[in-house]
Amino acid sequence: MTKQRTARNTYYLINLGCAKNAVDAASMAQLLDEGGMIASESARQAEVLIVNTCGFINAAKAESLKTLRELARRKRPDQYLIAAGCMAQRYGAELAAQVPGLDGVIGTRRWMDILELIRRLRARKHPEPLYHLPAEATTVGSDERGVLRASVQGHSAYLKIADGCRRPCAFCAIPLIKGTAVSRPPDVIIAEAQRLSAQGVQELILIAQDTTDYGHDLGMRDGLAHLLDRLTTETDIAWIRVMYAYPGAVTDHLIEIMATRRQILPYLDMPLQHASRATLRRMRRPANLEWVYRTVEKMRAAMPGLALRTTFIVGYPGETEAEFEELVQFVRHMQFDRVGVFTYSFEENTLSAQQPNHLPEEVKQARREQLMQVQQAISLAKNQAFVGRTLDVLIEGRGDGLTVGRSYRDAPEVDGYVIIEGEAPTDRPIVPVQITGAMIYDLVGRFANRSRDIFPLQALEKRK
Repeated sequence: MTKQRTARNTYYLINLGCAKNAVDAASMAQLLDEGGMIASESARQAEVLIVNTCGFINAAKAESLKTLRELARRKRPDQYLIAAGCMAQRYGAELAAQVPGLDGVIGTRRWMDILELIRRLRARKHPEPLYHLPAEATTVGSDERGVLRASVQGHSAYLKIADGCRRPCAFCAIPLIKGTAVSRPPDVIIAEAQRLSAQGVQELILIAQDTTDYGHDLGMRDGLAHLLDRLTTETDIAWIRVMYAYPGAVTDHLIEIMATRRQILPYLDMPLQHASRATLRRMRRPANLEWVYRTVEKMRAAMPGLALRTTFIVGYPGETEAEFEELVQFVRHMQFDRVGVFTYSFEENTLSAQQPNHLPEEVKQARREQLMQVQQAISLAKNQAFVGRTLDVLIEGRGDGLTVGRSYRDAPEVDGYVIIEGEAPTDRPIVPVQITGAMIYDLVGRFANRSRDIFPLQALEKRK
């Protein structure tokens, strides 16, 4: 039996976690490719194994640890295993102790040194793990080595406009992992968007820990609105989607730009986290619900058909039945298009970890299920209202007589799909679809002729 050997200068990269992590992984891959390394589809054959870990909540940390241990268990002497990303940044020394066979650790603030770390691993004379975890703030704005800060998936691309966060949320470990907010220069972002457009990208998804804080550190006011203004005038991207807006930071100028620029989808992801003022204060989140009501009303008036997505945390320390009921009634009243519900996750060294009255896991899970049931009824009614309408759909897959795509209401991976009878033409990435049926999260339709009835364009004629 021939002993299997690795192919030198090859790498196998696993990404775990959110879209922001996916951008970091794509950037590392670009550096590796430009450095002469070749991506491998097999962990058994690659010389370098990299896991871009997630360390945001306990479940994500458990998945990262499991993945690293499985690769370490199968790793051969001529292979190198590297832990990168959020969990590596926050728990580098602990990972080395918990994963026998781990060779290197590189955090979120030094991913651009991945080639240097590999060089040092090859040259080392002792088996101890090598670290590249300097304590300075993220260098997303100043030391990217010309790397495209985007992750392309089909016709869509996540484009990172900033990294880190300066918000004081009591439950969140992101500032401990990423450092404070650092915005990328607008000229760099515009140039990258133009490159993505030239590659055929149809949908540009702007991401950061807080997109509405973009440009604050650069001395800009309403930086996101100004960036969107430039993107719509200096690129040919068909769809622009905004994620991760912060409550209280959605300005009238931002609403105006979103409402008057045809490329910007009438979609906004704005995590609110809760609706009880008492809970929000313990979370150190904006507790001005009047602002939420007023701003959502303004957005819906300016953008008929607006798809509004939000997320909530249930079971936060000290959350009473009355506080949870406030959240339930808020969701019923606001009628959000998309809602994600998460149970509170204990994160050491955060302010929430020190707060009293942590709730049992079964209480947290029961509250999550209850809130999701409330939202499912709302989601189904929202979807049913689209039956008979025609939507532009960005095609994501085809086969077996069916096509799957997403409408303006659907962000990748977190929202629903449009399931279409028949296979879409291959020459057009965006096609009109008449909606014929609705489910809780997804729509069903058939291909249609392009007409002036495509929704929400009839509500957007004023954008011309």
